[in-house]
This record gives sequence, structure tokens and C-alpha cells, in this order.
Amino acid sequence: MRRPLLAVVLVGSIVASSCSDGGGSTESSAAGSTSAATAASSTTVGTSSTPPAASTAPSTAPSTSASTVPPTSEALPSASFGTRPGTNQIAIVDARPDDRLEVGRAGEDEPLDEGTVDRFGSLLFRGLDPGDYVVRSEAAATGVLTVPGVDEVADPDFYADQEINPKRQKEWFGYMKARDGTTLSVNVVLPGGEGPFPTVVEYSGYAPSDPGGDAFSLLFSTLGYAYVGINMRGSGCSGGSWRFFEPAQVSDGYDAIETIAAQPWVQFNEVGMVGISYPGISQLFVGQSNPPSLAAITPLSVLDDSFRSTLYPGGILNTGFALEWTAERLAETKPEGQEWTSTRIDEGDETCEDNQRLRLQNPDLVGEVRDNPYYTAELGDPLAPRTFVDQIDVPVFLAGSWQDEQTGGRFPTMLDKFTGSPHFYASLVNGAHTESLSAGVAPRLAEFLDLYVARRTPNLGVLRAIAPTLGSAVFGTDDFRLPGKDRFAGMSYEEALAEFESEPPIEVLFEQGGANGAEPGSPNPRFSHKVEAWPVPEVEPTRWFLGVDGTLDEEASAVDGAVPYRANPDALPDTFMTGADDALWRPDVKWDWRQNPKGTAASFATAPLPETTTMIGSASADLWISSDEDDTDLEVTLSEIRPDGQEVYVQSGWLRASHRALDEAASSELQPVQTHLEDDAAPLIGGEPTPVRVEIFPFAHAFREGSRLRVTIDAPGNSRAVWVFDTINDGERVSVHTGGESPSSVVLPVVPGVDVPERYPPCSLKGEPCRTAP
Repeated sequence: MRRPLLAVVLVGSIVASSCSDGGGSTESSAAGSTSAATAASSTTVGTSSTPPAASTAPSTAPSTSASTVPPTSEALPSASFGTRPGTNQIAIVDARPDDRLEVGRAGEDEPLDEGTVDRFGSLLFRGLDPGDYVVRSEAAATGVLTVPGVDEVADPDFYADQEINPKRQKEWFGYMKARDGTTLSVNVVLPGGEGPFPTVVEYSGYAPSDPGGDAFSLLFSTLGYAYVGINMRGSGCSGGSWRFFEPAQVSDGYDAIETIAAQPWVQFNEVGMVGISYPGISQLFVGQSNPPSLAAITPLSVLDDSFRSTLYPGGILNTGFALEWTAERLAETKPEGQEWTSTRIDEGDETCEDNQRLRLQNPDLVGEVRDNPYYTAELGDPLAPRTFVDQIDVPVFLAGSWQDEQTGGRFPTMLDKFTGSPHFYASLVNGAHTESLSAGVAPRLAEFLDLYVARRTPNLGVLRAIAPTLGSAVFGTDDFRLPGKDRFAGMSYEEALAEFESEPPIEVLFEQGGANGAEPGSPNPRFSHKVEAWPVPEVEPTRWFLGVDGTLDEEASAVDGAVPYRANPDALPDTFMTGADDALWRPDVKWDWRQNPKGTAASFATAPLPETTTMIGSASADLWISSDEDDTDLEVTLSEIRPDGQEVYVQSGWLRASHRALDEAASSELQPVQTHLEDDAAPLIGGEPTPVRVEIFPFAHAFREGSRLRVTIDAPGNSRAVWVFDTINDGERVSVHTGGESPSSVVLPVVPGVDVPERYPPCSLKGEPCRTAP
């Protein structure tokens, strides 16, 4: 999700770029009652001065701030500040700094919210249900302001009348208007030739509209697509205030799709969406709003649930990537928080400058994350794509990796939720965050876009030509192997589409980084297996029981036993990678995956497997534990011990024991799903064995004949490349109980019938470090 992912990797490598300017107004005025969905404009109530730019000094006028704001607006003079009602919010502009304002339902005395105007003269009321409102101070009040819901879209003419027109220029920068009048910065990069062009949109809070050139603009224009990069409100040169995927960003995304699709240079007047990580996740949010001109989406390296997958895996705060990314977004969405916006403002872009003035209204999301260690439907469900991807009604191509060091790798648990999509495809692979653009995935992605956006027979010729450059830029190697010929060559478009749609929709790529004859660690898979659905229909949940002597057996012991360990979070480094974050994507990545010091883990292993056993899916560690404290954080790691003495990392899962209560309806034998509700939290009872189920994130791995399967239980840490856990562990004594009345076990997703190469791959694979086995 970090912008350095692709922001510079291809610039100048594929195609040169240049830019030209456009502009637009950020405000329009009207009085009285206004519906933002139909007027698609701002409302200024009473008289208003010229809007101050973000760099303008605060007003020195006396404040009307008071401890008590009148409960009604009757007989109050008209307010002189400007207002902009939008999706679930009302923005205040041109007010006097430090004034105290409140918002309430029209005709009702009781205020719903209040706040203080910032030094830019701005204030934003969020979280407002659709309806009529009044904003007032102790001395003045607005007219009735109508707040629309996310589904109250503008008239089609509103989109068609906007001109996003490069006029035969290869690149164009300017602004489009969202339905509430907020302007969003837009960068257009056209391919060569005459239009209209198949068109793709990247939408995020990074810098897709930076005319300096996001990598995707270069990649997709080279592949023959018009590329349109649009910054979310509150980011870059776009107006408004930023909050992680609030409803206004969803409605803006709808407006962006409809506005771009209405342009005469867009083929079929439909667009696709592209992007990896943040702009990949944004596609899921925009897709749920069903823009009529959206042709298809291609979400890469995404998450299924912000709380469970990334922020609080197992109920444990991820202070590594998750909190760091949030802090980075807050820094970049401050006024002129991105360097390119400062450059544009310095060069005279008044719209970009004016669009910075609501940025002080950005919430402290780092504080909110820390203040909400339990799940609530109100906060969590709107930020969990698993709860709404069933509403997406266009073709979807999704890709990601099991060991994703950023978003976490839990995303496959929502693959069966895309029930509204007429054509859903996924490519799943071991490795890191960039693997969704790797050699085993990129051809299928390009074919999907050709078929569902460009509506042409796929041709990978250009992709093959730039493959070494793509591989070098993203993965640090030019060993980026694509098919030598097009599999749809000679077919009509209709024939190619029918062939593509007849194939199993989900492809699992194995042993990425270990392809025969390829550079070790290069982004090439060794073999693949296609399945018809997720979870894999053929999966056979297979249970192994933990033994007191460190064994994993098919049968539980009849005798009670226990394996103790000290939950010491300082026993190992927080992460298992050294060097810069992007080094993880390169073949020469340096791993620091260590064995636990004696007494700091409970470890169990099978005898050598009698046959090769392939696993695909989620897994569950069904443990009985006790502790001398009333809570503890658990980490369960699955690995393979090879006959050559090398141990291969496979996957992990985490759980704070007090969060063990299950959502029984959502859970299965292979995937426990905790509620993480505060009301369900329960302490451990000193010394008493307590059942807990730890969700092991999805994975795919071939355990070869002669290898041993190992399960390690310890304090969280040294199991991800950039995740750090805010653990409560403090050296408490934890016991894992075995056999008898407390038979701890693991249940794993065995899938028969997978054709696995006999020879072991090299160590290490992408996202799967090796170490010497104990």
C-alpha cells in the first residue's frame, strides 16, 4: 500500500512523459435549500468573502466563539460562511477561525455535533445521515442544507458536461468536479494513435494524478490504454478532507468513473479500473456503488477486512506496517503534504492551492486505531470489503500473495463473496506485496483487460517486449518469463472470450522464486493448479494432534500432557527481514528468520511424510492453553522441514487469547473467525486449560514426501517482513495442553490431485525464507 511500491520503478524506463496544465473552479454559490446530489455544487449562505488559499494568514477578526450555542436557528441572521453539503458530510469554508459551530437536524433543537473552525476558516461535520440540516453559531445560522446519501447520484448530464479533454496532447492535467462541487485532480496519459481508446482509471490517495508520471500511467499507455489517474478527496491537489474510505470517497469514485467514461476519447464510453494495494482496494469500494459505465476492475494486493487482516490480526495491534502506513497517509494529506502539490502551487496552480484548505479537518486515524482495539460493526463493516463485495456487478480479476508483508495475505477468505460479479477470476501466489504483478500473473491480467475493457483478442507482444524492464524495475531482475506465444492467436474476439471464460477461474501458482532454469528468487512460479471455486471444493480438512513429546500425530494421546514455554517478545527480532522494505521484492533479499531460544516456544513436528501432501486454503490451530496470567498473545507458525536439513517458512496466524470468542456462523473447520467484540472478551482462568482456535492465514504449499510438517507456538514476532505486534506478552508462562481431555490439534487444508514436481525447489522462495532446522 505504500506509494514507493510503483511510483518510480518504471518512470523513464518504458515511455517518456510530459505534462500540460488545466484548471477548474472549486466553488459555486446558491442560497437556501440545496441537494448536493442534484445541484452538484457548493452552497454559500448569506454573503461570503473570496475563499482564502491554504497559505493565507488566519483572519484576525474577533471570534464569536462561546461556551453555549443557541439551541434554535429561528430569528438568527444568515450565516456569512460558505457551506458545501456532500455525501454524509457538510463542509464549512470562509468562517472565522476559532468560531464554535454546531450542526443539527432542520426543525430540531438538539445539536448532533459541534466543532471549532480551524485557522483556514474551515470545519467539517462527518457521519451525517441523509437528510436536512442547519449549521449555526451563537450569532447566525444557515438555511436548510440537504445531505445526500452515497446512492444519490447526479444527473447524467452533470458528468457529460464536464470536459476532460487532452485535445490530442499526449498528457493532460486538470480537474473534474464531484457531485458536491469538490474538485479532484486528474492526470490523463494517452497512448499513441487515434482514439477513441480503451481506458483505465487509477484512483487513490497516493499520487496517481501527479503529472510527473505514476508508473501505471507509463505501463498502461504503453499497452495501448488511455490512463487516467485521479486523486481521492483530501489528497494531492484534490479538494476536501481525507479519511480512509469514507462514503464521500466512494461517491467521488462513482463520479470519477462516470465523468471519464463520458469523454469522447473513451472507447465504448466505459472504463476499467487498475491499481495495486491502495488503488487496488479502492476498486472494491468504488465497485460496490455500481457505476453504470464501469466495465471491469482488477484489484491487486488487497485486503478483505481492515481490522482482522491488517490492523488487528488476531486482535493484536500491528504497529509495524499498518500503523506506519496510516501515519504516512496523515502526513501526506496535510496541506501541501506531497512534494508535487507544493511544486504545482509554487508554479501558480490556484485550484490546487485552494483545495488544501480543508486538510486540517483530517481526523487523527492513528489515535482512532489505538482507541478501538475491539471490533464494532459501525466502524469495521464499512472498511471490510468482505461485507460488500457481493454488490460488485462487473467482471473482476483479483491477485495477491499469501505472505504479503503489507496487507497480510488474508484476502482469499473473501473470494467466495463475489457473488454479484458475472465473471470472477483470481491468481494466488506465494511471495510479497508486488507478486500480483509477477510473471505468472501479468499475462492473465493483460488478457482480462483486453477482453473486458478493450474488447479485443489478447495480444501479449508489447508486454513481452517490456517484460525485462518491468522485472528489473519492480523485482530487481530482468528474468521475467512470459509465454513465448499468444494462446489466443488466430481467434476472433468472441472465440477468445469464450475460451477464457471456460477455464477454471482461480489459479494457484506454486513455488514462486524457484522456477526451473530461472534466477533463484526471480518472480517466476514453478508450477500451477487451477480450481473452480474457493474454498477449494476438493479440500480435505486433515487433523494432526500435538503430542507432549513434540510430535504431530494422526491420533490424539489418551494421556493428559502439557508443553510449557515463556512468552518472551524480546526473544527474537520483531521481523524476519533486514534492509529496506523494497529489498523484499528482489532476488537478493536478506532474511533473518531465527529459531526460538530454548524455552520460548512450543514446537511439534510430524514424522517424515509418506507421500507428497499439497495444501491450499486457510487452517486452524485448535489449542488448549493455560497461563499464569489472565491473557496472552499467541502466534502459530507452519513450516516444512526438508530432508536436507532446511526449514521453510509457510504461514502464520495470531490470536490474543481474550479475543477467542468465535463467530460461529462465519467459522468453519478450517477457518475460525473471532468476533473481536468487547462484550465477548474473556480472561483466562489461572492454570485452567482453555480452548482457543487460532486462524492460520491462507496459503498454498506442497510438502514433499520425506519432509516433516512443523507447528511452532510462541509470542508474536519474527514471522513477517515489516509487521510488528504490540503484544501484551511479558515473559508469562504458557502451557499448550496435549492429549486426554485437552487434545490440542491443527487442521490443515489438504487438496489431493495436484501434480507436484518431484525435485525440491531452492531455498528460499518468494516470501518463504529458509533456515537450518533444529
